[in-house]
Amino acid sequence: MTTGGKTTVLARLTVRSDDGLPVRISRVPAREAAERELSDPRYHQHDPNPIQRALNWLWDRVGELFHTAAGATPGGWAGLLALVAFVLLLVIALRLRLGAVRRTPATRGSLFADTPRTAAEHRTAAERHAAEGRWNEAVQDRMRALVLALEERALLTPGPGRTADEAAGEAGLVLPAYAARLRGAARTFDEVAYGGRPGTERAYAQLTDLDTELQRAKPDLTAAPTRSRG
Repeated sequence: MTTGGKTTVLARLTVRSDDGLPVRISRVPAREAAERELSDPRYHQHDPNPIQRALNWLWDRVGELFHTAAGATPGGWAGLLALVAFVLLLVIALRLRLGAVRRTPATRGSLFADTPRTAAEHRTAAERHAAEGRWNEAVQDRMRALVLALEERALLTPGPGRTADEAAGEAGLVLPAYAARLRGAARTFDEVAYGGRPGTERAYAQLTDLDTELQRAKPDLTAAPTRSRG
């Protein structure tokens, strides 16, 4: 309600005697009379609606927050703006440095999803994909070649339905020196094949090195026999 409205109310509440002199009214009757007068809709037609009042309250709190932050920051508002700009630049730099956020695959599917081929055939396909810069396909075919080569050497029992994790776990039992690298290779395969992470030249090179080394690796004959998961 405006100041003019308050003046109008006071004028309406002024009681005068027959000779024109103001008459003093006790506090309680005066307050009740004022409340009745102020309840008249005419005095509230320009009041903000509940939504506007809530927004006004919210902006007041935000303003208080920024004023408090500016007061606590060296340099006042200029220092606060500089701090916000620094944080934004830091976030952008970290984003550029780390690249795309790695997504963990929700599910891990079978290692072999197409018609069975030999290790040599998968290696040839992987090399062709790599030459074309198709790193997703190159990584997947190289991992399949790696596992098939172990099956062809009878170090793994053939298991058409096994996952990359299962193959890596079983291979790590007979080739314990490579267990950690095998788990890493399986994780890379799952992230590329099922987790949406793009394959890279570096990931393919690591798989190629591991595949080449495993072709010459000798098994640990004291290890427990592998189990088929197919």
